[in-house]
Amino acid sequence: MTGKERVGLAINLKTADRVPVFCQLSLGHYMIHTPYEPYLIWFSPQFFADALKMLAEEYHFDGILVNLPGRQRDWKEHILRKEEKDNEIIIHWDDNSYSVCPLNDNVHNFSKKRMPTFEEVNPDDLFYLEPHDITGIDHPYTYGFSQIHGPHNRDFFPEYLLDTLKIVVKIAEDRFHISSEVFSPFTQLMELLGYTDALIALMECPDKCEKMLESLSLGTAELAGLQAGLDIDAVLVSSAFAGGGFISKDFYRRFVLPYEKNIVDRIHRETELPVYVHTCGAIGDRIDLMVEAGYDGIDTMDPPPLGNTEIEEVMEKYGQKLFLKGNLDPVNVLLKGSKEDVYRKADWLIKRAGRGGGYILSTACSVAPQASPENIDQLYRASAANPY
Repeated sequence: MTGKERVGLAINLKTADRVPVFCQLSLGHYMIHTPYEPYLIWFSPQFFADALKMLAEEYHFDGILVNLPGRQRDWKEHILRKEEKDNEIIIHWDDNSYSVCPLNDNVHNFSKKRMPTFEEVNPDDLFYLEPHDITGIDHPYTYGFSQIHGPHNRDFFPEYLLDTLKIVVKIAEDRFHISSEVFSPFTQLMELLGYTDALIALMECPDKCEKMLESLSLGTAELAGLQAGLDIDAVLVSSAFAGGGFISKDFYRRFVLPYEKNIVDRIHRETELPVYVHTCGAIGDRIDLMVEAGYDGIDTMDPPPLGNTEIEEVMEKYGQKLFLKGNLDPVNVLLKGSKEDVYRKADWLIKRAGRGGGYILSTACSVAPQASPENIDQLYRASAANPY
């Protein structure tokens, strides 16, 4: 049975030959544990795609999450110079911005552009914001170095944006489940305004925030539709900062639920693809709202002390409504624990959550850059030792 088939059965709440294993690795992990220059993981669709496949094979993963977009194809031509400083690569661009490229973490772009204040943002100018774009976020938003504002339809998105996804689909050869990723409107709002100012805006100007989120939900749905046109298997909505340690359930109901529901409804209306959500931290009090949004599954389910999700309670309450992915502590177990600790916890999760189908063994959030390959391999070993 292929990983693609195995994850597909779990998503449909059915059993395969064993519980599928499918973690999201941090970008820093790819930078450390593949032979490519770290900054190329961020900037090159081909190198990132090769890294995704390489570690999926090494760790016996059944699925791959493609969580970086394609890049402007002539990005190298915009480099003025590169310098190495304090174990980082600094790339200076011809638009007077520069990128700091760590050896084990996300690249950060620094621009001299002044970001707008909340008062200056016109909700009608918003459509989609890509936090992982190589030139960062501007307003009104443009991709890469083009400085061109596209119309608010699918022509807004440059063709190259799908390059990484297309490469992964080709090299995966139907062996792996492939999930694409879009950022939730709520995350985009946080990135545009800055997290402190955005939270203040939610309290002081909620009506305008709702208009902004509505505009961003339209663009997010359009991008998800473009991704769905490729031979992928699911769409992940990254809504990392909507957990209980960040906003209340009431705020989730008002500022997250309706806009993510718009996206899920449209994907379901136009495609047969499942849609699931990635939300970090304490989500135990809002899983019912994720069900209301129409999601087919949920990702992370951080256990205590990182979050408050107890897998047995979630399985009992939602196991017939959602597929579940995660719940293995990526810090205290996978990163800091021994091989025996990881195996023991993975085995426990499989026995508690995996027996009836609908469960994907995974860390709750991203695998840390420094997590040992030996520890990660224990997930597959536990799965292989527990066939259905």
